[in-house]
Order: sequence, then structure tokens, then C-alpha cells
Amino acid sequence: MTELVWACALFALLAWLLHLASTLLAIYRFRWTSAKPPRSCTVPVSVLRPVCGLDPNDEMTLRSGFELSYPSYELILCSADHNDPAVPAIKRLISAYPDVDARLLIGRDDVTSNPKLNNLIKGWRAARYDWVVMADSNVLMPRDYLQRLLAGWRDDTGLLCAPPIGCLPRGFWAEVECGFLNTYQARWQYAADTVGLGFAQGKTMLWRRADLERAGGICALGAEIAEDAAATKVVRGSGRRVRLADYAFAQPLGRRSAAQVWSRQVRWAKLRRATFPVCFLPEILSGSFMPLLAAAYAAHTADLAVGSTVAALAAFWYACEACLALMAGWHVRSWSPLAWLVRDLMLPVLWAQAWLGNTFSWRGNEMSLADAVASN
Repeated sequence: MTELVWACALFALLAWLLHLASTLLAIYRFRWTSAKPPRSCTVPVSVLRPVCGLDPNDEMTLRSGFELSYPSYELILCSADHNDPAVPAIKRLISAYPDVDARLLIGRDDVTSNPKLNNLIKGWRAARYDWVVMADSNVLMPRDYLQRLLAGWRDDTGLLCAPPIGCLPRGFWAEVECGFLNTYQARWQYAADTVGLGFAQGKTMLWRRADLERAGGICALGAEIAEDAAATKVVRGSGRRVRLADYAFAQPLGRRSAAQVWSRQVRWAKLRRATFPVCFLPEILSGSFMPLLAAAYAAHTADLAVGSTVAALAAFWYACEACLALMAGWHVRSWSPLAWLVRDLMLPVLWAQAWLGNTFSWRGNEMSLADAVASN
């Protein structure tokens, strides 16, 4: 029993140290590295944006692509269907910004199991420039978006990405989603990238066209059910690095229901389990729930005040996240720690749910993980 108590105490201590280390690494990236102004860039860039449906904030995020302060870029918007609700909004924007080199392409190439990728293929083929950005329709682009991306490119880079940072949440469950996106997922992604273990993130991807063409072209990203997982493996296979931009970009959330948050997080968990199973295994230990449980057991067995011990450790855990959010300029409120606690209670259940079944729904498309599971 003594060995178990010591093991629980040691696990809790290591978890807190790792949490602190990942927080400090993420703060370093945002507080110091991103403080440098992006260098002036003039290379022409093609910006591809797939659309599927129209969420309440999508017209605002799509508009941001027309207002970039960059000397030479083309904007290619891709829809799989003439009747997509986003098509009229895009046509209005193209008419409202006649000086922007923007086109709407409609149609789908059903050559992969990924509907988003199938929608993008025609845009990739139509792009005129050597540098290509693929950006989801719900990414809010600042005016210096392209400068910020290009500033992160290094000689050993094969792909530059940026995770989404949740903003403008409405309601408690949107706050929970902010907790997933920002001080949990983005924190881990930037910590890993800072130590040289960057993973692709499909919200924003900057490619040098020749690099992807040498690897088999855009269809090579269909080797996995998720194009960002395939991109990570393609780039690493070429001997280059996936890097994250020093500047993250916002994703307005609006209102979210509990069911929407749960469905989205289960989908992402299943994708991570299928495409990077070894990395997914320890995720069950990544939130505060397991360390707090271990600390509570150790405190109880050692006749310490369980409530005070757990409260102190939880306060430290979430104070780290609050510091990161404040220093990075991310959304945070006085009741954000409650949303973070709910997120951490969900994490072990999401991890278990990710192992149950290989199917999920994405924007009305029924998708299967069978191909991804087979490839691993």
C-alpha cells in the first residue's frame, strides 16, 4: 500500500511539473517570440478557403480574407455544391471587393475519403502561385495574416500551421470549447512544437507548392482520414519539419450546445486515436482529473486534509492556464476555471469514447476511420 501511495504522489507531482513546463513553453512562444513584428514579405500567395454550410460568424471570417494587407495574393473559395448556403454570401463579398483577385470554384473531386480535401483539390489545381495557404472558412484573418505566416518559415520547414484560438464565445458550453481549443490543445501543440515535435493543424496550413508536389501532390493528403495527420507524416517523411506559426489566429465560436461540443471533441479524439495511436494513449492523463484523483488518494491515505490538498493543487493548475491565457491575449473570464474543470472531467470519458467505434459525422457526411486504422 505504501508503494501505491508513493506512486500516486509521484504521478501527481510529475503531472503538475509537466503542466507547468508546457504552460511556460507556450507563454514563451506567445509572450516573447510573437512580440517580434513580422518581416516584410512580397512573394505572391494563393489562399484557398473551403466552405461547407454557413455558420453565424462565417460571413465575418470570410470577409477577413478580402481585407488582407498584402501586395500580391489571390483568394480561391471552394464549394462542393452550387446550393451551399455559403455561395450567395461569397458572391456578395466578391462583388463588394472588386479589387481583390478572388474566385469561387464549385465542384468536388471524389478521390479521397475526406470531403474537405475533395473540395480543396480544384483550388489547388487552379492556384497560380508557388506559396499556397489552406485556411478553413471559420478562421478570422488579421490584415497581416500572410506576413505572420511567412515570417515563421525556416530552411528546414516543410509545412507551417497555426491552431485555432477560440474567441467571442456565447454561453457556458462555448466557454468549455474555448478551454479545449486554447489553454489545453493550443498549449500542448505549442509546447510540443517548441521542443521540435510539431504536428500539423488543419485550420491554417502554409505550403511551398513544390514540396507537396514532390510528395505526391494534394492527393497525398488523402492517405489519412484527416488531412493534417497525413500532412504531418508526409512532411516528416521528406526529412523536413512541421512548424507552428508564432502567431495563432482566432476562431469566433458564438453559441455552442453541450451536444455540439461533445460531438466535435469525440470526432477529434477518434481522429487522433486512429492516426497517432501511440501519442493518443497518454492523453487520458493529460488533464487535471487523474492527477487530482491520485493526489486525493495519497492525501487520504497519509491522513492529510483531502479537500484542502485538492483545492490547492487545482488552484495552482488553473492559475497556470489563466496566466497563459492572459499573457497570450486569449479569451479568459473570471468563471473560465469552471469551464476548464468541466473540460477536464470530460477528458477521460472522451478518451474512452474514442475507442468505441470507427465512424462519426462531419457536416452531414458519414465518415469511417477504417482506412486510417488499417494504415497504422
